[in-house]
Amino acid sequence: MTTPRHDLTPLEARTLVLDVLRTVSPGPALDALDPHDDLRDTLGLDSLDFLAVVRRVNERTGRRIDEDDYDGLADLDGWVELLTSPDRPV
Repeated sequence: MTTPRHDLTPLEARTLVLDVLRTVSPGPALDALDPHDDLRDTLGLDSLDFLAVVRRVNERTGRRIDEDDYDGLADLDGWVELLTSPDRPV
């Protein structure tokens, strides 16, 4: 079991999410990704791809990611906010 990370900086969180996205959707669209781009539209992620990203981020960080969080994870900035929020429950 991964020890939850509560000390991620925004840069570390962004890098982690991009690393995970590379395992699901590699390619030039990822390299040109803007922090506000919709991940599903820009990278062509379907619901199974999105769930794979959620699972892999959870595995690497130990952070609990609930279905209620999904709307806020539409873009890279949403992921960074979730992973760097200090009062976020695990």
